[in-house]
Amino acid sequence: MRAMTEFDPWGDPLCTCPRKFSLSPYVGCSHSCAYCYITSYIPDGFRCREKARFLARLEVDLARLKPGSLISMSNSSDPYQPIEAERGLTRSALERILPLGHRVLLITKSDLVVRDADLIARGNCSVSISISTLDDRIARRLEPLAPRPSARLGALRALSSKGIPCSIRVDPIIPGINDDPGALDGLISTAAEAGCGHVIASTYKAKWDNLARVLRAFPELAKGLRRLYAEEGEAVGGKRYLPRALRFDILRAVKGIAEGRGLTFSTCREGFPELLGAGSCDGSHLIPLRVPARLMNDFIREGR
Repeated sequence: MRAMTEFDPWGDPLCTCPRKFSLSPYVGCSHSCAYCYITSYIPDGFRCREKARFLARLEVDLARLKPGSLISMSNSSDPYQPIEAERGLTRSALERILPLGHRVLLITKSDLVVRDADLIARGNCSVSISISTLDDRIARRLEPLAPRPSARLGALRALSSKGIPCSIRVDPIIPGINDDPGALDGLISTAAEAGCGHVIASTYKAKWDNLARVLRAFPELAKGLRRLYAEEGEAVGGKRYLPRALRFDILRAVKGIAEGRGLTFSTCREGFPELLGAGSCDGSHLIPLRVPARLMNDFIREGR
Protein backbone atom coordinates (compact mmCIF):
# COMPACT_ATOMS: atom_id res chain seq x y z
CA MET A 1 0.00 0.00 0.00
CA ARG A 2 1.32 3.45 -0.95
CA ALA A 3 1.61 6.39 1.43
CA MET A 4 1.41 8.85 -1.46
CA THR A 5 -1.08 8.73 -4.29
CA GLU A 6 -1.66 10.79 -7.38
CA PHE A 7 -4.04 13.65 -6.59
CA ASP A 8 -7.59 13.57 -7.95
CA PRO A 9 -8.07 9.82 -8.46
CA TRP A 10 -11.59 10.45 -9.77
CA GLY A 11 -10.40 12.59 -12.67
CA ASP A 12 -12.74 15.51 -11.95
CA PRO A 13 -13.16 17.39 -15.25
CA LEU A 14 -13.31 20.71 -13.38
CA CYS A 15 -10.03 20.15 -11.51
CA THR A 16 -7.36 22.61 -12.63
CA CYS A 17 -4.68 21.62 -10.11
CA PRO A 18 -1.10 21.07 -11.27
CA ARG A 19 0.17 17.49 -11.17
CA LYS A 20 0.81 16.62 -7.55
CA PHE A 21 0.73 13.87 -4.98
CA SER A 22 -1.62 13.59 -2.03
CA LEU A 23 -0.19 12.61 1.35
CA SER A 24 -2.23 12.09 4.53
CA PRO A 25 -0.63 10.75 7.72
CA TYR A 26 -4.08 10.15 9.19
CA VAL A 27 -7.42 8.65 8.15
CA GLY A 28 -10.56 10.57 9.02
CA CYS A 29 -10.83 14.08 10.42
CA SER A 30 -11.95 14.93 13.94
CA HIS A 31 -12.81 18.54 13.08
CA SER A 32 -16.25 17.17 12.11
CA CYS A 33 -17.17 19.99 9.74
CA ALA A 34 -20.81 19.79 8.70
CA TYR A 35 -20.00 20.28 5.01
CA CYS A 36 -17.16 17.74 4.86
CA TYR A 37 -17.35 15.24 2.00
CA ILE A 38 -15.09 12.53 3.45
CA THR A 39 -17.97 10.75 5.19
CA SER A 40 -19.22 9.74 1.76
CA TYR A 41 -16.19 7.52 1.14
CA ILE A 42 -14.30 7.05 4.44
CA PRO A 43 -16.00 4.80 7.03
CA ASP A 44 -16.32 6.50 10.41
CA GLY A 45 -14.95 9.61 8.71
CA PHE A 46 -15.02 11.88 11.76
CA ARG A 47 -12.83 9.56 13.83
CA CYS A 48 -9.17 10.32 13.24
CA ARG A 49 -6.61 7.51 13.40
CA GLU A 50 -3.05 7.22 12.16
CA LYS A 51 -2.24 5.19 9.09
CA ALA A 52 -0.54 1.87 9.70
CA ARG A 53 3.21 1.90 9.04
CA PHE A 54 2.86 5.39 7.60
CA LEU A 55 6.48 6.49 7.90
CA ALA A 56 7.89 3.23 6.56
CA ARG A 57 5.59 3.42 3.56
CA LEU A 58 6.52 7.07 3.04
CA GLU A 59 10.21 6.18 2.88
CA VAL A 60 9.52 3.68 0.10
CA ASP A 61 7.49 6.21 -1.88
CA LEU A 62 10.07 8.96 -1.49
CA ALA A 63 12.73 6.68 -2.97
CA ARG A 64 10.62 6.47 -6.14
CA LEU A 65 9.71 10.15 -6.41
CA LYS A 66 11.23 12.48 -8.99
CA PRO A 67 13.18 15.46 -7.61
CA GLY A 68 11.10 18.57 -7.03
CA SER A 69 7.75 16.78 -6.95
CA LEU A 70 4.74 18.64 -5.57
CA ILE A 71 3.14 17.04 -2.50
CA SER A 72 -0.13 18.22 -0.97
CA MET A 73 -0.72 17.56 2.75
CA SER A 74 -3.54 16.86 3.25
CA ASN A 75 -6.60 16.89 1.05
CA SER A 76 -9.12 14.91 3.07
CA SER A 77 -7.66 14.62 6.57
CA ASP A 78 -6.17 17.69 8.26
CA PRO A 79 -2.45 17.11 8.92
CA TYR A 80 -2.68 19.13 12.16
CA GLN A 81 -5.57 17.55 14.01
CA PRO A 82 -5.27 17.21 17.82
CA ILE A 83 -3.75 13.72 17.45
CA GLU A 84 -0.77 15.28 15.67
CA ALA A 85 0.30 17.06 18.88
CA GLU A 86 0.85 13.61 20.39
CA ARG A 87 1.87 11.44 17.45
CA GLY A 88 3.86 13.91 15.33
CA LEU A 89 3.47 12.06 12.03
CA THR A 90 3.12 15.24 10.01
CA ARG A 91 6.32 16.69 11.45
CA SER A 92 8.15 13.40 10.92
CA ALA A 93 6.97 13.40 7.29
CA LEU A 94 8.23 16.95 6.75
CA GLU A 95 11.59 16.00 8.25
CA ARG A 96 11.89 13.33 5.56
CA ILE A 97 10.41 15.20 2.60
CA LEU A 98 11.80 18.74 2.78
CA PRO A 99 15.53 17.86 2.78
CA LEU A 100 14.99 16.12 -0.56
CA GLY A 101 13.97 19.37 -2.24
CA HIS A 102 10.38 18.37 -2.91
CA ARG A 103 7.71 21.09 -2.84
CA VAL A 104 5.07 20.81 -0.12
CA LEU A 105 1.69 22.53 0.15
CA LEU A 106 0.29 22.23 3.69
CA ILE A 107 -3.49 22.63 3.97
CA THR A 108 -4.96 23.01 7.44
CA LYS A 109 -7.57 24.56 9.72
CA SER A 110 -5.29 24.35 12.76
CA ASP A 111 -2.92 26.74 14.48
CA LEU A 112 -0.81 23.71 15.46
CA VAL A 113 0.99 24.23 12.14
CA VAL A 114 2.99 27.03 13.81
CA ARG A 115 4.83 24.36 15.82
CA ASP A 116 6.59 23.30 12.62
CA ALA A 117 7.52 26.79 11.43
CA ASP A 118 11.21 25.98 11.94
CA LEU A 119 11.02 23.24 9.29
CA ILE A 120 8.58 25.01 6.99
CA ALA A 121 10.62 28.23 6.87
CA ARG A 122 13.70 26.34 5.58
CA GLY A 123 11.98 24.14 3.04
CA ASN A 124 10.19 24.42 -0.28
CA CYS A 125 6.91 24.84 1.53
CA SER A 126 3.80 27.01 1.63
CA VAL A 127 0.80 26.89 3.97
CA SER A 128 -2.86 27.24 3.01
CA ILE A 129 -5.17 27.94 5.94
CA SER A 130 -8.90 27.32 5.55
CA ILE A 131 -11.05 30.11 6.97
CA SER A 132 -14.66 30.25 5.82
CA THR A 133 -15.83 32.98 8.23
CA LEU A 134 -14.60 35.28 10.98
CA ASP A 135 -17.86 34.84 12.89
CA ASP A 136 -17.30 32.41 15.78
CA ARG A 137 -21.03 31.70 16.05
CA ILE A 138 -21.20 30.53 12.45
CA ALA A 139 -17.91 28.64 12.76
CA ARG A 140 -19.16 26.69 15.79
CA ARG A 141 -22.15 25.47 13.79
CA LEU A 142 -20.23 24.71 10.59
CA GLU A 143 -16.92 23.46 12.03
CA PRO A 144 -17.72 22.43 15.61
CA LEU A 145 -14.38 20.86 16.59
CA ALA A 146 -11.97 22.91 14.49
CA PRO A 147 -9.88 25.72 16.02
CA ARG A 148 -11.67 29.07 16.03
CA PRO A 149 -11.08 31.48 13.13
CA SER A 150 -9.13 33.85 15.39
CA ALA A 151 -6.63 31.05 16.15
CA ARG A 152 -6.17 30.38 12.44
CA LEU A 153 -5.58 34.07 11.74
CA GLY A 154 -3.01 34.05 14.54
CA ALA A 155 -1.27 31.16 12.82
CA LEU A 156 -1.32 33.06 9.52
CA ARG A 157 0.35 36.05 11.18
CA ALA A 158 2.93 33.91 12.93
CA LEU A 159 3.89 32.01 9.79
CA SER A 160 4.00 35.11 7.59
CA SER A 161 6.21 36.89 10.11
CA LYS A 162 8.78 34.12 9.59
CA GLY A 163 8.79 34.61 5.81
CA ILE A 164 6.55 31.62 5.06
CA PRO A 165 4.25 32.28 2.08
CA CYS A 166 0.61 31.64 2.95
CA SER A 167 -2.75 31.49 1.25
CA ILE A 168 -6.27 31.18 2.63
CA ARG A 169 -9.05 28.94 1.43
CA VAL A 170 -12.42 30.68 1.70
CA ASP A 171 -14.15 27.36 1.32
CA PRO A 172 -16.96 26.52 1.22
CA ILE A 173 -19.09 29.59 0.60
CA ILE A 174 -22.72 28.77 1.38
CA PRO A 175 -25.61 31.13 0.54
CA GLY A 176 -27.20 32.66 3.60
CA ILE A 177 -24.39 31.47 5.89
CA ASN A 178 -21.09 33.07 4.89
CA ASP A 179 -21.68 34.74 1.52
CA ASP A 180 -22.34 38.26 2.79
CA PRO A 181 -20.10 40.60 0.74
CA GLY A 182 -19.26 42.76 3.74
CA ALA A 183 -18.24 39.75 5.83
CA LEU A 184 -16.15 38.35 2.97
CA ASP A 185 -14.46 41.72 2.55
CA GLY A 186 -13.67 41.75 6.27
CA LEU A 187 -12.25 38.23 6.14
CA ILE A 188 -10.03 38.83 3.13
CA SER A 189 -8.88 42.25 4.33
CA THR A 190 -7.91 40.80 7.71
CA ALA A 191 -6.10 37.93 6.03
CA ALA A 192 -4.20 40.36 3.80
CA GLU A 193 -3.12 42.38 6.82
CA ALA A 194 -1.94 39.13 8.44
CA GLY A 195 0.35 38.38 5.50
CA CYS A 196 -1.77 36.26 3.17
CA GLY A 197 -0.65 36.30 -0.46
CA HIS A 198 -3.34 34.32 -2.26
CA VAL A 199 -7.04 33.51 -1.93
CA ILE A 200 -8.70 30.28 -3.08
CA ALA A 201 -12.50 30.47 -3.05
CA SER A 202 -15.02 27.73 -3.60
CA THR A 203 -18.76 27.42 -3.25
CA TYR A 204 -20.25 24.54 -1.30
CA LYS A 205 -20.64 21.33 -3.29
CA ALA A 206 -23.29 19.19 -1.65
CA LYS A 207 -23.51 15.46 -1.20
CA TRP A 208 -26.61 14.10 0.44
CA ASP A 209 -24.94 13.15 3.72
CA ASN A 210 -23.16 16.45 4.25
CA LEU A 211 -26.16 18.45 3.04
CA ALA A 212 -28.25 16.78 5.73
CA ARG A 213 -25.70 17.90 8.36
CA VAL A 214 -25.66 21.47 7.07
CA LEU A 215 -29.46 21.60 7.15
CA ARG A 216 -29.46 20.29 10.72
CA ALA A 217 -26.90 22.92 11.72
CA PHE A 218 -28.90 25.71 10.06
CA PRO A 219 -32.56 24.60 10.18
CA GLU A 220 -33.74 28.15 9.55
CA LEU A 221 -32.11 27.99 6.10
CA ALA A 222 -33.12 24.43 5.26
CA LYS A 223 -35.93 25.25 2.85
CA GLY A 224 -33.90 27.73 0.81
CA LEU A 225 -30.75 25.61 0.67
CA ARG A 226 -32.72 22.52 -0.31
CA ARG A 227 -34.30 24.48 -3.13
CA LEU A 228 -30.97 25.90 -4.34
CA TYR A 229 -29.18 22.56 -4.34
CA ALA A 230 -31.78 19.86 -4.87
CA GLU A 231 -34.13 21.71 -7.22
CA GLU A 232 -32.32 24.57 -8.95
CA GLY A 233 -28.71 23.40 -8.72
CA GLU A 234 -26.83 21.17 -11.12
CA ALA A 235 -25.30 17.72 -10.72
CA VAL A 236 -21.55 17.66 -11.34
CA GLY A 237 -19.43 14.59 -10.68
CA GLY A 238 -21.69 13.08 -8.04
CA LYS A 239 -22.19 16.39 -6.21
CA ARG A 240 -24.85 19.07 -6.28
CA TYR A 241 -23.61 22.53 -7.24
CA LEU A 242 -25.36 25.87 -6.86
CA PRO A 243 -26.95 27.26 -10.03
CA ARG A 244 -24.16 28.35 -12.35
CA ALA A 245 -25.09 32.04 -12.52
CA LEU A 246 -25.25 32.33 -8.73
CA ARG A 247 -21.86 30.60 -8.32
CA PHE A 248 -20.28 32.94 -10.82
CA ASP A 249 -21.66 36.07 -9.14
CA ILE A 250 -20.42 34.97 -5.70
CA LEU A 251 -16.95 34.07 -6.92
CA ARG A 252 -16.56 37.14 -9.12
CA ALA A 253 -17.31 39.30 -6.09
CA VAL A 254 -14.68 37.48 -4.00
CA LYS A 255 -12.16 37.85 -6.82
CA GLY A 256 -12.78 41.60 -6.85
CA ILE A 257 -12.25 41.83 -3.09
CA ALA A 258 -9.05 39.76 -3.19
CA GLU A 259 -7.47 41.59 -6.10
CA GLY A 260 -8.50 44.92 -4.57
CA ARG A 261 -6.34 43.97 -1.58
CA GLY A 262 -3.40 43.12 -3.82
CA LEU A 263 -3.83 39.33 -3.50
CA THR A 264 -3.83 36.75 -6.25
CA PHE A 265 -7.03 34.74 -6.63
CA SER A 266 -8.28 31.41 -7.90
CA THR A 267 -11.30 29.15 -7.66
CA CYS A 268 -11.51 25.42 -6.97
CA ARG A 269 -13.41 23.11 -9.33
CA GLU A 270 -15.95 25.69 -10.42
CA GLY A 271 -15.67 25.63 -14.20
CA PHE A 272 -14.92 29.34 -14.64
CA PRO A 273 -11.52 29.63 -16.34
CA GLU A 274 -11.99 33.39 -16.63
CA LEU A 275 -11.76 33.63 -12.83
CA LEU A 276 -8.44 31.77 -12.61
CA GLY A 277 -6.07 34.70 -12.33
CA ALA A 278 -3.17 33.23 -10.35
CA GLY A 279 -0.16 31.09 -11.12
CA SER A 280 -1.99 28.05 -9.71
CA CYS A 281 -5.46 27.29 -8.48
CA ASP A 282 -4.26 25.69 -5.23
CA GLY A 283 -1.69 28.27 -4.14
CA SER A 284 1.29 26.07 -4.96
CA HIS A 285 2.80 28.91 -7.03
CA LEU A 286 3.71 30.53 -3.70
CA ILE A 287 6.10 27.70 -2.77
CA PRO A 288 9.66 29.08 -2.67
CA LEU A 289 12.68 27.22 -3.98
CA ARG A 290 14.84 27.12 -0.88
CA VAL A 291 16.22 23.60 -0.96
CA PRO A 292 17.51 22.24 -4.27
CA ALA A 293 18.15 18.51 -3.99
CA ARG A 294 21.92 19.11 -4.23
CA LEU A 295 21.77 21.00 -0.89
CA MET A 296 20.12 18.12 0.94
CA ASN A 297 23.11 17.39 3.18
CA ASP A 298 23.45 21.06 4.20
CA PHE A 299 19.76 21.15 5.14
CA ILE A 300 20.08 18.02 7.26
CA ARG A 301 23.26 19.27 8.95
CA GLU A 302 21.72 22.65 9.84
CA GLY A 303 18.43 21.19 11.04
CA ARG A 304 19.70 18.17 12.99
